[in-house]
Amino acid sequence: MSHLTKIALLTTSVLLGALSLGAQPATGRVSPHETVSAAIGGFSGPRVTIIYGRPYSKNPRPPGEIRRIFGNLVPWNQADRMGADEATTLITQKPLLFGTTTIPAGTYTLYWVLSETGDSKLAFSRNVGKWGIPVDETADVARVNFRKSELPAPLDQLTLAVENTPTGGVIKVSWEKFQYAAEFTVKE
Repeated sequence: MSHLTKIALLTTSVLLGALSLGAQPATGRVSPHETVSAAIGGFSGPRVTIIYGRPYSKNPRPPGEIRRIFGNLVPWNQADRMGADEATTLITQKPLLFGTTTIPAGTYTLYWVLSETGDSKLAFSRNVGKWGIPVDETADVARVNFRKSELPAPLDQLTLAVENTPTGGVIKVSWEKFQYAAEFTVKE
């Protein structure tokens, strides 16, 4: 492992630890949390990591009814949080290229702007460490296309994934009856 790779891994580990310790609000979390990560292009490739809250379709507050997610809990055509509790965080060691849009290496808040019939967007904001979504949309680095497809079976809990593809990677978000995906390549 190269010296730069070791430094990058150490930096990512320290940042992940700081985020998990310092971002907890006094009121506590409502949903379980998860960290997903992938080394893009193989074991020694640059790492892309996402830290997020995983709400369920079932309302955590009494009476615990099943909520309709898209078009209700997650509104159409409005910026909205992607997850629960603290804002969803993305950390990338290298710049990512989504089509012609470059997201520089660094730490970002992820949120989404979903459309029932038009183009949905995955948004990257420099406004990190907040609860929910960034209020200041002028801090957005970019919004990229977020391709929607139907899941073969409903999914009760929000699930994010970072996966390798033959040409780079993909960020996937699945919940209820839909999956959203944004493919990227690593920019050297």
